[in-house]
Amino acid sequence: MCGLLQNKYKTAFVTGVSSGLGEAFARMLLKEGVKVWGSSREAGKLESLKKEFSPLFTPVVLDLAFSLDALKAFKAAEAEAGAFDLVIQNAGYGVFGLFETISIKDWTLQLDQMLGVSVSLSHAAWSTFKKQNKGTLVHVSSLATEFPLPFMSGYNIVKAGLSALSESLMYEAQGSRVIMIDFRPGDYKTAFNHAVKSAHISPTQESARLVAAWSALEKNLTEAPHPDKAARDLRKALLRGESGSVRSGGFFQASLAPFFARLLPKSLLRALTASYFN
Repeated sequence: MCGLLQNKYKTAFVTGVSSGLGEAFARMLLKEGVKVWGSSREAGKLESLKKEFSPLFTPVVLDLAFSLDALKAFKAAEAEAGAFDLVIQNAGYGVFGLFETISIKDWTLQLDQMLGVSVSLSHAAWSTFKKQNKGTLVHVSSLATEFPLPFMSGYNIVKAGLSALSESLMYEAQGSRVIMIDFRPGDYKTAFNHAVKSAHISPTQESARLVAAWSALEKNLTEAPHPDKAARDLRKALLRGESGSVRSGGFFQASLAPFFARLLPKSLLRALTASYFN
């Protein structure tokens, strides 16, 4: 196995590779001959990749719920690899529900895990990249940065935070050989909806809006492109070797909607988004 990416990247660390986009990214890199350290909360979910791509693939158990353990796991993998040329931050989940019905514990837990722990891992990777004056960091944020998902306030904030951090690091990387990519996927046909935690929906007038929005979200995921398209889009971005933001997804979400968003008043955009999600 050998591809164009192997000429630029020898080693990579990818979080959340047990399914969905993370698995697609890992498979794309492995097929190119890149050595991948891939993480999941459960070791058993990494067995198929290990069996199929050994010795290129090394499983890493990493749980965002335990920040210190997650950082230790990353640093141990980094030491084993010698150094990483590429780090892709992909792991995460959503919490669906009204802001007032989601417990503050669950809400802040999502921010701590998906943003706080991700920042600590990025900090460790970025520090190494700057010292060696090379390396690529990819934050898998979301088109939710531009078009927030209904009733998923915590998820929207996390993804917007990752995009904001990416923009900051792009400035800091200027004049160096370090690359920062803010990868913004739209809907993809993954099990993301099954990983979403739902807050209790009480029988109020809001129930119908919640049910309608959830149905629209699931319908969009069912009709969305396969994760392999996201992997192809990321591959192109990695081969370009430039810092920047990359939108990925179906034509409407990734191309048409952002185009009209630049032209339409914000109030009209909100109304169209509300209609889009029923």
